[in-house]
Amino acid sequence: MGSTAAHVAVVAFPFSSHAPKLLAVARGLSTVAPSVTVSFVSTADTLARLKGGANPANLRFVEMPSGAGEEEGDQAGTPMWRRLEMFLEAAEDGGLKKALETAGAAGVKVSCVVGDIFMSMAAEVGLPWVAVWTGGPTALLAHLIGKALREDIGDNAASRADEFLTSYPGFGIFRVRDLPFSGPPGSTDGGNMSRVMTLLFRRVVERVHRAATAVAVNAFPGLFPPDISAALDDALPNCHPIGPYYLLPGAGAVAADDRHGCLPWLNDRPAASVVYVSFGTVASLPPDELRELASGLEATGAPFLWSLREDSWPLLPPGFMDRAKANNSGLLVPWSPQGAVLKHPAVGAFVTHSGWGAVLEGMSGGVPMACRPSFGDQHMNARAIEHLWCFGKALGDGQPLTSAAVTETVASLLTGEEGARMRANARDLQTRMLRAFGPTGESTTNFHNFVDLVCTLV
Repeated sequence: MGSTAAHVAVVAFPFSSHAPKLLAVARGLSTVAPSVTVSFVSTADTLARLKGGANPANLRFVEMPSGAGEEEGDQAGTPMWRRLEMFLEAAEDGGLKKALETAGAAGVKVSCVVGDIFMSMAAEVGLPWVAVWTGGPTALLAHLIGKALREDIGDNAASRADEFLTSYPGFGIFRVRDLPFSGPPGSTDGGNMSRVMTLLFRRVVERVHRAATAVAVNAFPGLFPPDISAALDDALPNCHPIGPYYLLPGAGAVAADDRHGCLPWLNDRPAASVVYVSFGTVASLPPDELRELASGLEATGAPFLWSLREDSWPLLPPGFMDRAKANNSGLLVPWSPQGAVLKHPAVGAFVTHSGWGAVLEGMSGGVPMACRPSFGDQHMNARAIEHLWCFGKALGDGQPLTSAAVTETVASLLTGEEGARMRANARDLQTRMLRAFGPTGESTTNFHNFVDLVCTLV
């Protein structure tokens, strides 16, 4: 596939979990088109984390500036909103263009940019730009029609929170409260993160409509009903559903890192008995809700595996960790190989923030989900899990989390007729996902068409 003169630069957004998803796309391109040069472009610290292990011979790694000059000192002391702002400013101010020139200096010049949609400055470098969206597709659709939604809702989002968006194609199951326009709650940055993200999305929407040759979305064909698929096709130029990206050819070449022994611990548990808990790398619960979650888990009596950052461990109820360790009822770890954990037969329920990566991994494992969304696409994802695909339930639905809600919801996922129905629906999605990546599956076909496109653009 492709031309030997093609050089595709895959540009990652180096925050949250975006970069591993773009690396999966880069590995897929390199594997399917071995005669094409593929450069994976990101910041030095991102490349250091991701470029280890076996990579295709035609995949190269190219550094771009983080935006943190020497005067900024150690980024560890810089607020996240400022790190994000500095990076975007540097990329917009020629940093991305210079990195692409560096990528092409040693041989064939870059012929096409496949970039995270947040890296929309790729539209200004004079090359064809194919955008990649890593989050929930319905949230992308909401951003693309965001101007109309904001004009409609105005300043009445709170009073209209439970109003259904039935007048917008594909949005019939969603409510005003589910829209992705608010930032993380409880922020103490004076609104700076909201300001940075608002500007970021404003540029994304303008440039996608004006300059994107095509857009890849992290979903498989048939996942959404026809009305949502049609709305995405109408809003996006040349939409390619090629996900989940981690199932692309060559994307899973790196073995799961189980440094904390999660999989051996699961091996000793009965089938579909364990509650797996993870809120990702960015989202975090308020301290009071964290304690309610711990108490609710303990009250279920079900064994649990909880992936939680160590800085949150002191916030757990007194004696919680000691009791779990003493009776071997739970395992608390700072990190877990989530994809492998969710595919383990012992896992019967997944408590999560419902970030899109978690949603897809839950589907891939055929595991029912309990969702406590926080910001971004998470509310729309959680709504779809409960009311579109019917393989999970919301925790609280906008109300503070309580231990009683956790106990009741988790029990409903693990036992009884309702739990059995949700498990059946989750496993149906798992089957459909795997079928999409079969030799003649629609994700396989779409990805080969996607590779043909990016390798022939000049």
